Amino acid sequence: MPVNRPGTLGRGAPRSSLQMLIRQPPCPMIMPRLPAAALFVAFLRLLAPTGIDGQSLDVLSLDGRHIDPFHVAPSTRATVFVFTRTDCPISNRFAPTIEQLRREFERRGVRFWLVFVDPAEPADAIRAHLSEYGQQTLGLRDPRHTLVDFSGATITPEAAVYVSGDGPARLAYRGRIDDRYVDFGRARSQPLRHDLREALEAVLAGRAVVPQTTAAVGCIIADLR
Repeated sequence: MPVNRPGTLGRGAPRSSLQMLIRQPPCPMIMPRLPAAALFVAFLRLLAPTGIDGQSLDVLSLDGRHIDPFHVAPSTRATVFVFTRTDCPISNRFAPTIEQLRREFERRGVRFWLVFVDPAEPADAIRAHLSEYGQQTLGLRDPRHTLVDFSGATITPEAAVYVSGDGPARLAYRGRIDDRYVDFGRARSQPLRHDLREALEAVLAGRAVVPQTTAAVGCIIADLR
């Protein structure tokens, strides 16, 4: 007959619930499984550059508010930044063209901004300039060149087109508005290529923009640093 000694468990004796629990192998940690799509979106968010996907760029509205120009309505299909300054003669020559493009493409879901890059230009002078040239395009001030550096703009006037979508906005085109100016002081009577218009038509049609970059002619932004 088996004998149970104090503190021991004899052969054939029933085990207590506590002893059975102690002898069970440890339970592995259960990690929640995320869908592959959610993991991919999280990865894209880590790669998103500053100024896109909820991170604000340090640009100012003409009334002095800090705003994020990439925060757009869901219906917005593309955002256009035209870098400019009030004292650049080539920028001023393009004012009617920019306004015409804005009127035409805003109805199709394209948001236009005029980005004034001269830190010394006060908001009142910019408002007066917009009124003088009949421009209703919304104006921004970029005194620290945050948006300039982000977009890679070097000249006024120069356009940058960003495509909106489910993820971060994507740069689709950067460069001249059209090829009217061959060089500073040398202009054609009529442009041969309407680069910004062609880029927007491609974006709205879901096509890649070719070429993605062109050389703009105008006033050098680096002179204002």
